[in-house]
Amino acid sequence: MSHQKERKAKNCLNCNAEVQGKYCSVCGQENIEPYESVWHLITHFFQDITHFDGKFFSSLNYLIFKPGFLSREYLLGRRASYLNPVRMYVFTSAIFFLIFFSFFVPKQDAIDITISGKTAKEFAKMDSLSFKKFTSELNNGKAMNREEFNHYKDSILNSRGLHFGSDRYRSRAQYDSLISSGKKKHNWLKKRLIHKEIELNEKYKNNQNQILQSFIYKLFHSFPQMLFISLPIFALLLKVIYSRHKNLYYVSHAIFSIHLYVFIFVMLFFILTLDELSYIWHAAWLEYFSILIVAAIFFYEYKAMRVFYAQSRAKTFLKFSILNVIHFFVMILLFIFFMLFSFLKV
Repeated sequence: MSHQKERKAKNCLNCNAEVQGKYCSVCGQENIEPYESVWHLITHFFQDITHFDGKFFSSLNYLIFKPGFLSREYLLGRRASYLNPVRMYVFTSAIFFLIFFSFFVPKQDAIDITISGKTAKEFAKMDSLSFKKFTSELNNGKAMNREEFNHYKDSILNSRGLHFGSDRYRSRAQYDSLISSGKKKHNWLKKRLIHKEIELNEKYKNNQNQILQSFIYKLFHSFPQMLFISLPIFALLLKVIYSRHKNLYYVSHAIFSIHLYVFIFVMLFFILTLDELSYIWHAAWLEYFSILIVAAIFFYEYKAMRVFYAQSRAKTFLKFSILNVIHFFVMILLFIFFMLFSFLKV
């Protein structure tokens, strides 16, 4: 509620309807003077922020410690006391990916392959004495094995570029000429991949390490889209599995899925933080906590399903298992799709 002066006139400035009381019964606008001071503007801004924060943190508290509670409350129509699920998802995912891309994803030129503690860049800078020492250690079994070394040398140090299949093509014109003459018969996907291969080898001068850097960078930045697409699919799977619940519409399953994904975002933040601390402190034992958090996510999902759908433990566990097996394969297909999409966007 605003603390501004109420208007003496009883017509709504928004819809021009007659106002009985302080609020318009037609559009709900408050009947106050339209002129605001700077102080009113500032206080109104902070009131909105604190109101949002209050709802967000109280809703997040219920979300984390009471699996399925918020979704059940939404289903029963008790919504005013909690943050809207869509706003909660947008806010949480935005914060998560802002932190994720700012602190946990390296810059494109900082991504490098590491084998036996040496990156491609470090390997390439070796002088003859260092290289001789390294090969001596290799012969004594102190470095990577020969197969690993040869693969590493061929794929990165020799910088032969990408290579799909046994043939090499100097240019796109040469390849298209072979296709036109009928000497090569490739389907649409293979042609698209080979065109991209030629383009990348020309763009990065056959430097496979730079190509890989760019690809990984693009793949990381496709994660938000992949998760966003997987959410309605997850809700659809719930709709199919709980098809006998005639009182539950697709939107009901979508609300449940949104709350679950928000919880997953929070848990992923802790996993990434533990992984970073494990790397900084050289504390491998912290990874065990990450495993526990992953287990907690699945346990939370089971509890949320039991509360929201109100079925027995046996039925819930069975549907929980079916849901996650199907969703696992869906995520694999999505990952493959976005790998191809990221490669084509490099």
